[in-house]
Amino acid sequence: MITCRKTYHDVPFGHRQPFHDGHCSFIHGHNWSITVTFACTERDVNGFVVDYGKLGFLKDWINDNLDHACVFHKDDPLLDQLVNAAPEAWKVYVVDDCSNEGLAIHVYEVFNALVREHTGGRVWVAQVEIEEDSKNAATYAPPAKQ
Repeated sequence: MITCRKTYHDVPFGHRQPFHDGHCSFIHGHNWSITVTFACTERDVNGFVVDYGKLGFLKDWINDNLDHACVFHKDDPLLDQLVNAAPEAWKVYVVDDCSNEGLAIHVYEVFNALVREHTGGRVWVAQVEIEEDSKNAATYAPPAKQ
């Protein structure tokens, strides 16, 4: 297996931790970075794992779903109230868990499916790292198949 990485820097979006007992329970924003590690067993004709210039579909997904969005936990008890109060004020994206760790898992699942689709299964995502304001990061890699 050989790997390579690409990072999407400074993706601005907000979130809130609805079950946190401190200031993280308030809606707040960060500049996030998403680092994707791609893997394959056989490189393409150019010797690449992936052609970075052909990953626009990942950037498009980020722009469509996360850029300037507010990411909500699916079980946020205030989700409907907040969004319905002024639906025109929100670009809403709902996930199972909007923590840094939960976002790493979610983005891994989405990106792995997209990468496999766009490469005919030759390439997969080995891991995703989500960095919050260049201070905190979480990484997800699926468990090794046994």
